[in-house]
Amino acid sequence: MGLDQYLYAERYISTAAWRGQESNALFEQIESTCDIAKYLDKSLQGDDYQSGAISFKVGYWRKANQIHKWFVDNCQDGDDNCAKYYIDRERLSELKQLCDEVLADKSKANDLLPVQEGFFFGSTEYDEWYFKDVDRTSKLIGKLLETPADWEFYYQSSW
Repeated sequence: MGLDQYLYAERYISTAAWRGQESNALFEQIESTCDIAKYLDKSLQGDDYQSGAISFKVGYWRKANQIHKWFVDNCQDGDDNCAKYYIDRERLSELKQLCDEVLADKSKANDLLPVQEGFFFGSTEYDEWYFKDVDRTSKLIGKLLETPADWEFYYQSSW
């Protein structure tokens, strides 16, 4: 029990001609590998327009309440409800920049990425664990910002 946080990367795939051959081939490969063709009703969508999404959990934090607070305040309109929220690349870039600023000058931590108290939300100290989470977040986002533009990101928490 406690604050668990997840970041997902998702990519929409389709057999629609306008999406391009790569998307079509990827859909067909997944359709074959996962043996889902028997569950698709092509009469409802047409033979040339099947679609789906691939999703990967690309980030996980445990009780990194400063990171959670940032997502709630900046991407969830302050609504801390454990729902899944779309996070655009601009927001991810903002979070990375804040992380980098805090790592460059640890005295800014309370102003830029303040901790948040909560039921089993973890420590509210600005200690080595706080800064390890900030560093890990910066590195993770740096890698994610290098992914192709057709990948989207979503944040979800559980507590």
